[in-house]
Amino acid sequence: MSIFPQLRPLAVLSSLCLLAWGQTAVAGVEVFTIAGEPVVNVPASAAVVELDAPARLDARLSQDLPADPSRAKQMLQSRMNDPEWQRTLQDYGQLYQGVARAWMLGIERVPAVVVDSQYVVYGEPDISRALEEIEQARGEQP
Repeated sequence: MSIFPQLRPLAVLSSLCLLAWGQTAVAGVEVFTIAGEPVVNVPASAAVVELDAPARLDARLSQDLPADPSRAKQMLQSRMNDPEWQRTLQDYGQLYQGVARAWMLGIERVPAVVVDSQYVVYGEPDISRALEEIEQARGEQP
């Protein structure tokens, strides 16, 4: 586990990523993880981002598609005509916002607990413990 008092700033941020997240700094708690790295004791107000969620949605959308490319294209076009497709597009947008946010913050590994876009604890799956470590580090700063 390691605590970094400040996240690495990125010199240049893509305007697309800024628009995707909507702001560059977020007050509060953000948790970045993947499906295989479960976290516990997450405050209800925390934003939890599973960085592998877009790939899982891709897999779900391509499930049961035929091997023949033209038939697969027809089937996918049929799915896109379904009213549920708009919700799927929104899901994609939200999932990739989280991935963009992790990139903007310079997240290096998971789980990562970020507080106020300034403090990060890596490797602690118990979010309450990670938050305690951050509070201790904040208290030790002059």
